[in-house]
This record gives sequence, C-alpha cells and structure tokens, in this order.
Amino acid sequence: MSFIKFLDKLSDEKALNAKGSRRESLKQFKDFGKGAAIASIPFGLAATSNKAKAATSSMAAAAFQADSTAVLNFALTLEYLEKEFYNIAVDTDGLIPAETKDVFAQISKHEDSHVAFLKAALGDAAIAKPTFDFTGGPGGLSLDTFSNYQTFLALSQGFEDTGVRAYKGQAGALANDNALLEYALQIHSVEARHASKVRRLRGEKGWITGTENTLPEPFAPIYAGEDNTVQGGVDLAGMFPDLGGNNAVTEAFDEPLTMDEVKAIAGFFIVPPEED
Repeated sequence: MSFIKFLDKLSDEKALNAKGSRRESLKQFKDFGKGAAIASIPFGLAATSNKAKAATSSMAAAAFQADSTAVLNFALTLEYLEKEFYNIAVDTDGLIPAETKDVFAQISKHEDSHVAFLKAALGDAAIAKPTFDFTGGPGGLSLDTFSNYQTFLALSQGFEDTGVRAYKGQAGALANDNALLEYALQIHSVEARHASKVRRLRGEKGWITGTENTLPEPFAPIYAGEDNTVQGGVDLAGMFPDLGGNNAVTEAFDEPLTMDEVKAIAGFFIVPPEED
C-alpha cells in the first residue's frame, strides 16, 4: 500500500472518529494493510528472559516512548497550525485568486491528512489543538492575514519553510525507530514541496539562499543558520567560485531548527492558555 493510498484511508470516518488507546489506534492501522507497517512502531521494547536485560529494556522503552511521543506531538502542533491556517484561507471569499485556489485547496487537504495521521499514531497521547491567532497578536504583531493575499502568501512561506527545518531538526530523535523516522520523513518531503511551490508563487527561488529573508522582520529566525557552509566537517566556503560561490553552497543544504527555535517562531501565533 502506498503512503498516499494509506492517507486516503484516513478519510474513513470510522477510523477518524474512533476513540481508544494507542494499541487500538495501531490495530486500526494494521487493519488498513500490512504494507502500511505503522502497527509495528515499537513504542515499547519486548521483554527478554533475562531479568536484568528486561529491566534495562523497560527503562529504555519508557524513555524512548516519552521522547517519540514528545516529538510526534511537536509535529502535531505544527500540523494543527498549518491545517487551520489553510482551512480558514480556502474558506475566506475573495482572499485567494482563482488561478491559485486549487493549489491551496490541495495543500489544505495534505495538512488535514497529516493531522489525522499523527493523531491516529499518537492515540490518547495526542495533544489538543491549541488556539491560534493568525494576526500574530500573541507575538505583538497585527497582520492582515486573511484580507491581504500577499500577507497570506508570506505567512504560508514562513510556515512551510519552518516546517521543513523543524522535521529535519527532530530526525535524530527518531533515529532509533526506522518506521517512525520513515513516516516523519514522508511528511517532511511534502512540506518541502509546499515550501518550494509557495516560494515560487511569491516570485522567489524554490530554495533558500543564506539568511536571505523577504518576510516581515519578526520571521528572520526562520532562516537563522542557513548561511552555514560547513557540511560533514568540511568548510565548502570559497570552493566553487565559478558555480555560484557561497550562495550556491548554502542553497545546496538545508539546516535544521531545534524544537525551542521552532516553538519561538510558532509562538507568534499560538494563544497562551488561560491560567486557572
């Protein structure tokens, strides 16, 4: 079963509305087909006959489960943000020109699928959707996001570029689980395609050149570190003077963002919960 067909299954109302434990959620995935392989995600490690090994494995499993759950919920927060952003935009009359309406309607469907996928994988551990303010009010901004197409496009680019770097930044935390890493990377590559498309709609290159930023100044952190020229311990600066120089080097490699860096960027649009 291809990943796209697998996501299509997520539109199944029975699957999306079913409530239950993570074990039940994973069983539903298993029913969709062995090719999906999501049911094999090892949120715990099997016990061994050796008690010492069993205890060690149990502690490692608990630590890994906590880490993987935190990473998946981090990804879910970003997908919640993008899903709501595009849902509102597509439903706002007069915002998106007719010639690009289908593009953003499709991106919106992708984000819907990403949210459904992550929620199903997390089961009861999935966090609730935060409250978003796309004017940037929580970050002290006052954007005309859904009344100005250019503002909407700028935010779309910012969210997509952030998402690409965010998924990359968490790849190491999922390195011990091949299945989980695979699914995260499948979402990551789609976010990269979104980013390239939106950047071109704004008249930009499909890739990032250094810390070049055409978005409002508060979004400069999205591109922090993209001027890095050291890859694999080798400084590539100055090595290709006839092939675009250092700009070409920075364009050839995307840099990761840490979880804290991404949270700071997303914080411009997440309304803090009210204190009891």
